[in-house]
Amino acid sequence: MPTLYEQLQQAKSEEDVKDIYIKALGLKRYTKGLIDIRTDEIWFEAKDTGKYSSYAMFTQLLHYVQDALNKGETIPPFLAVIDTEKAALMKTADVLPFLEKKTVKWGKSASQYPKEALAEVSAHIGTHFVSFRIATHEEEFISTVKEAIRSGDIIRTQITPDNLKQVFDKWVEMIGREIDGVPEEDYALLFFADIMHDGTVSTHTNLPAELLHKNNAPVFTLNGQLYELNNKEGYRRFWQIYHRPPKSEYRNYLLERRDSLIPLDERSFKGAYYTPLNVVEKAYDKLTEVLGKNWQKNYIVWDMCCGVGNLEVKHSNPRNIFMSTLDQADIDVMKATKTCVAAYRFQYDYLNDDITDEGKIDYSLTNKVPKELQLAIKEGKKILVLMNPPYGETGSGIAKGDTNKKGVEQTQINNSMQLGYASKELFVQFLSRIAQEIPNVTLAMFSKLKYVNSPNFEKFRGIWNAEYLGGFLVHSKVFDGLKGDFPIGFLIWKTNQNAKKKTSITEITVEVFDKKVQPIGEKRFYNSPSNTYLNVWLDKPETNDELALPLSNAVKVSSNPRLKKSCNAMIGFLYASNNDLQHTGRETLVTSSIFTGGNGGGSYITPENLWQAAIIFSVRRLIKPTWLNDRDQFLQPTGELTDEFKNDCLIWMLFNGSNLTASANDLEWNGKKWNIVNHFIPFTESEVNAPARFESDFMVQYLKKKKLSKEAKAVLNAGRELWQAYFAHTDVRSIRDEFKLNRPDVGWYQIRNALKKRNESGDFVPVSFTEFETAYKELTEKLQPLVFELGFLRE
Repeated sequence: MPTLYEQLQQAKSEEDVKDIYIKALGLKRYTKGLIDIRTDEIWFEAKDTGKYSSYAMFTQLLHYVQDALNKGETIPPFLAVIDTEKAALMKTADVLPFLEKKTVKWGKSASQYPKEALAEVSAHIGTHFVSFRIATHEEEFISTVKEAIRSGDIIRTQITPDNLKQVFDKWVEMIGREIDGVPEEDYALLFFADIMHDGTVSTHTNLPAELLHKNNAPVFTLNGQLYELNNKEGYRRFWQIYHRPPKSEYRNYLLERRDSLIPLDERSFKGAYYTPLNVVEKAYDKLTEVLGKNWQKNYIVWDMCCGVGNLEVKHSNPRNIFMSTLDQADIDVMKATKTCVAAYRFQYDYLNDDITDEGKIDYSLTNKVPKELQLAIKEGKKILVLMNPPYGETGSGIAKGDTNKKGVEQTQINNSMQLGYASKELFVQFLSRIAQEIPNVTLAMFSKLKYVNSPNFEKFRGIWNAEYLGGFLVHSKVFDGLKGDFPIGFLIWKTNQNAKKKTSITEITVEVFDKKVQPIGEKRFYNSPSNTYLNVWLDKPETNDELALPLSNAVKVSSNPRLKKSCNAMIGFLYASNNDLQHTGRETLVTSSIFTGGNGGGSYITPENLWQAAIIFSVRRLIKPTWLNDRDQFLQPTGELTDEFKNDCLIWMLFNGSNLTASANDLEWNGKKWNIVNHFIPFTESEVNAPARFESDFMVQYLKKKKLSKEAKAVLNAGRELWQAYFAHTDVRSIRDEFKLNRPDVGWYQIRNALKKRNESGDFVPVSFTEFETAYKELTEKLQPLVFELGFLRE
């Protein structure tokens, strides 16, 4: 009989998914409707795809719960979400106090939840629901649901040899630190007294410490001393998560391990290459979810850039661990601190050692790799590479923050790589050797997300064969020493480099944690072909044989220009460089001649491609870059581009702060003087009371043929008043010189800066920008959702 997972993979619709789960769980009395499956004990939200996170599905389900609360209707004791890949279960009581506050702003329907609702719900429910990966946890899921229906409770996590260190560290954090006067070396004694107790009686009568109860609160005795908890909330929350006592077959073994338990402290790793311990905790939780509860027993682990070992200190089976690092000093630190004593720890330069000139692996070159690891690789045993490798071109670990070192990418493994730009990235060099050395390895890696969707890694993705199993993102600020705001991913992959059929990375969905490592929802990443990117959409005109004046700002000649030929029909220049959101803020602008800042990417604007240029400019700047979306790629539109959208984008571009089109006389470059003409004035001379003729009336004539929306007209009208305010006075000489105000056909950049200087001087009646800013904001808010609806970005 096919497994539940196999049946779900054959599901053709959401109804199929519901029916499969109904049968698997043996549900007898149920209804289907807005709430996908409704029983007296559990409400289910179902999806026919695994693309949605449990957080998103629970957000939809809680919409119905909130509605029922508001109406005073009966609510079941449990809530569940189910799809073709995973399921999760939660006690309703754990979320009712949150819903009763009524702080969540729900959408018009359950499926149309705002991002803010998802974030708020995610932050609350992250520690309350139990997740199951159906491919590996089918039996556990079914038994948990049936037991919940029978007993009215969710069976808590068992304490086993595989999670002993994780549980102990969490106990210290939530309970141990709340006990005054106990030496840290005695925490393990109190821990075992606590877990070897069912709340009424201990499993052992001869433990050094004992759990008692005083005034209905837990207390510990050790060496004749009584120890009380300062705060009992952590104790309550801890035992909401875990089941006690451990199963009888584990108890003696766990007690024998107590000498290996010491409270872990971040201070042990400060100044070293390390991953914060709360992030390591999430990584181990994710590995258990994806690989099964016995992964620490079933997999051999190799971390080939282990630093001082903090990725492994949560592991409860160190005899299965191989830890190698470039620096012998790291090995010495681990020996001094007795970190993972039973593991294999050795110095090894993974990108250079044991690699022949032909790029083959030959362990006899150094004889550093333990024979046990060589044999495991040869025999094809289950191996998990767990690592936080160097990234970028620095040779540094993720948290070192070192500066770039020239030529550092020229390693022995790099000599045999044919991956273009990607081979400069050190973590890709690790992946390249791993693919050759252990072609069927399971990989769990911390890194930036560029290898998933960056265009520079398209060639790498075409060669590397891996199936995504699961993962999460965390804010870069969690890692000490990192500058900037961007996501660090912990992604788990099953590789198969020898497979004839390639598994393409099309999209992945990950959980998201914030700076405090609290859940805030989900994020989806897409791997789209580079020929679908927005930066290749513009029709680029032909150039002529004349050099163009190179600018580094609106009216400033570049001091280090890239020489470029001009274009006969040029009315401006669009600088739109790298194709992701991370770069749009400083790499999207328009000028009146070529712009040669940044990496020099861009295109001439002509009357024929102006509509495209305005759209590209607008969609690149309409959405604010965040730490989470900075690697999202802009795509060519898939929806219908109406005339109204095109015209709205044009007006939005004309009045954006990065519209640097301007006019100026006598700009000196290349041994002669140059003039630049502003073709982007949307008004006639008489409309703005200009003192003289504009050299170009291109934009006025262009707009005559357009039917503008009311939002675009409002911006145009408010902008006209600012143009009029500019021409109402003449600026002082210093301002005229600074902004090259020596012609009447000044640009938006010149006008807004001149007016700002006047307001600051106090010598003129202040000019208000309020009306303009209000109108521009309304146009902005109209256009922002269209960026996603028309396919320029994917959520």
